[in-house]
Amino acid sequence: MTVLQALIMGIIQGLGEFLPISSSAHLVLTPWVLGWEDPGLVFDVALHMGTLLAVVAFFWRDWVELFSEAIIKRRSTQKASMFWYLLIATIPGALAGYTLEEQAETIFRSPLIIASMLIIMGLILFIVDRRAVKRKNMNGISFVDSLLIGLSQAFAIIPGVSRSGVTMTAARALGFTRKTAARFSFLLSTPIIFGAGVMQLKNLTISDINIAFIIGVLSSAIVGVLSIGFLLRYLTTRSFDIFVWYRLIIGLAIIVLVFVRM
Repeated sequence: MTVLQALIMGIIQGLGEFLPISSSAHLVLTPWVLGWEDPGLVFDVALHMGTLLAVVAFFWRDWVELFSEAIIKRRSTQKASMFWYLLIATIPGALAGYTLEEQAETIFRSPLIIASMLIIMGLILFIVDRRAVKRKNMNGISFVDSLLIGLSQAFAIIPGVSRSGVTMTAARALGFTRKTAARFSFLLSTPIIFGAGVMQLKNLTISDINIAFIIGVLSSAIVGVLSIGFLLRYLTTRSFDIFVWYRLIIGLAIIVLVFVRM
């Protein structure tokens, strides 16, 4: 992988991991469209490291406070409960990733499947976002809410679904404001990204850490931080419509390209 390719893939990861457009879909489709070689599992480690750095850099104070309330002080507060809710909500996604790892690397990487998921989940997000009643914020998250959002995260094993997109959709369906849905989704991404990175570390050696690897880490981290900040501000006053339209256009374009190449 060249430095330029690493930079582009890092930017794509930083945008797609946190915006509801599916990073996995774009990471599969970009080499397919441009005729690049598959960057491989080692570069996946770089991208996961980058987005983990991004979410930790943005939310480290939140995690320190949640951890302190739940583990150190052992208080019975909303923040202590939130810590456990986030860990429990991670379990369905982790199980899906472990159980369907082979399918995720083979069957689910079909451009037609990815395009279909981009369109279908985009339409679901549009419908749910329009009909949702905005009545709950972070203080209103319950155990059942977090578990249902965690269950939805399991579907993100399919490229095109989007981990952030499906969890935000589930949160909106449960009555949370757009900004709360995004914030909970980002906090929930921390343990799942960390777990994915740890699982892939076994494929990494010192010799794999070259300039392209470092560029991938830094670009995905920097763009990831910018993406999180942008979306939290954007959703304060606006809807998910722009992301829905993006998903529909990209999905349809990929379907057309598939049939052109047949």
